[in-house]
Amino acid sequence: MKHTDWTEGYTSDIGYTYGYFKELNPLSMRLAFYNAGLTPPDLNAETHACELGFGQGLSCAMHATATPVNWWGTDFLPEQAGFAQSLVAASQTEAHFFDDDFATFLERDDLPQFDFIALHGVWTWVSDQNRAILVEFIRRHLKVGGVVYLSYNTQVGWAQMMPFRKLLTQHVDRMGSPGAGSAQNIRNALSFAQGLFDTAPAHARSHPAAANKLQELLNQDPHYLAHEYFNRDWAPMDFADLAEALAPAKLRFASSAHYLDLIDPLNLSDAQNAFLESIPDTALRETARDFCVDKAFRKDYWHKGAQPLSNRQMAEAFKQEPVILTKPRGRISLVVEGALGVMDLSPGIYDPILDFMSDYQPHSLGEMLDNLQHIEGMDLMTLVQAAFIFAHRGEWHSAQPDASQTQAQAACDALNRHLLSTHGDKTGLLHLVSPVTGGGIQVSIQEKALIRAWQAGVRDASELAQALSESLEGQSLREATDQVAALEAADAFVQRFVPFLQGHKILEP
Repeated sequence: MKHTDWTEGYTSDIGYTYGYFKELNPLSMRLAFYNAGLTPPDLNAETHACELGFGQGLSCAMHATATPVNWWGTDFLPEQAGFAQSLVAASQTEAHFFDDDFATFLERDDLPQFDFIALHGVWTWVSDQNRAILVEFIRRHLKVGGVVYLSYNTQVGWAQMMPFRKLLTQHVDRMGSPGAGSAQNIRNALSFAQGLFDTAPAHARSHPAAANKLQELLNQDPHYLAHEYFNRDWAPMDFADLAEALAPAKLRFASSAHYLDLIDPLNLSDAQNAFLESIPDTALRETARDFCVDKAFRKDYWHKGAQPLSNRQMAEAFKQEPVILTKPRGRISLVVEGALGVMDLSPGIYDPILDFMSDYQPHSLGEMLDNLQHIEGMDLMTLVQAAFIFAHRGEWHSAQPDASQTQAQAACDALNRHLLSTHGDKTGLLHLVSPVTGGGIQVSIQEKALIRAWQAGVRDASELAQALSESLEGQSLREATDQVAALEAADAFVQRFVPFLQGHKILEP
């Protein structure tokens, strides 16, 4: 791997992926905080947010563009900071994105006090010294009542994998060629591991999860693997140790941001649930819970003095929360998988909820309850549970107030035009921005091509199919099978995806 002194062991010759992460949207925290009986920060023009180690910056650029929140952030790889800056420049949004390392960013004299600070994955990938700097940053710059989102690898879920990960990095360090680049060195390391595992070593027989992980890694993008597994520093951590590390910043655990974790019957047996409820210490209880579900990656919200909500206030907050589908209705399954296995959701309960939301407009949970309470078994907590399940899978999301949507519309339109024109063919950049949710909406390469054609005025399905083929293949349709597939895709786009995008104000009605 290519590590220079200024990178402090972090991979620098290969960029991170262009992923969008919904948990980095401050709007995502509200349902979790209501469920925990806590008051989340207000999100308005006086709100300040910061992402530390933002990668390519797609998430923070979208959130800066689509919400009234004032965004700051840093990623010390200049190419990635430059990409994030180019996105907010395209949307003509004022945001403050830098290529400072954490120590330099900590000492800036122009930083505000933040309501929301996000760290996605970086806690695992940096040195002890940098983790101390991150804690000091939070201590100095998080407001009272503010929230930290922090995701990280856990020791419980990674214990069996750590020798395997070490084997891969040793191959890169000892056998890798600096001139080959990180991507090729990673491929060579995986090939080496495959050759070793083909000999049926006793370790693989004793730890079958390692062989399964190898097959998973063989199918993943080296850009992702380089930053996820091949940095010099890589330290999974137990929840209790993390809580101790964050204590100097006066942080207290609020809730998991992994919404499916909030539904115990999907994840814990009765005996496990009873045992965990008997543990009075939060840190020990969460660590023990990770053993129960074999948690490998945690996503958590922490708070600094958030005010409690009464039971009445919690119920009222849930009722007032507006939500919207973030996947077309036909793509949402009633099969859910928790730690205990796969379960079927009741069609009698969940189909009416999804049908009610299939106009792709924001609806409050209270409005849904008023319209669906005649259904047996339907109550507020059933709707809250539905919110957790579908929010976890990225199928619905909290919505912004109408005024925030209107304010963000022009900037979102500008960013989407930029993403479709300048980055339309990037296979890893698969999101557009919605002023409704203040965040990203997933689209495929084919859908991006069809959106471009639709925005150019093409409405006929056969013409859309032709545009799709020309965009993706560089030539007109010739084979009947290609024509049928393209026509089916175009017809599905017009009938099902266009109304969805119009609901999200990505396409005009």
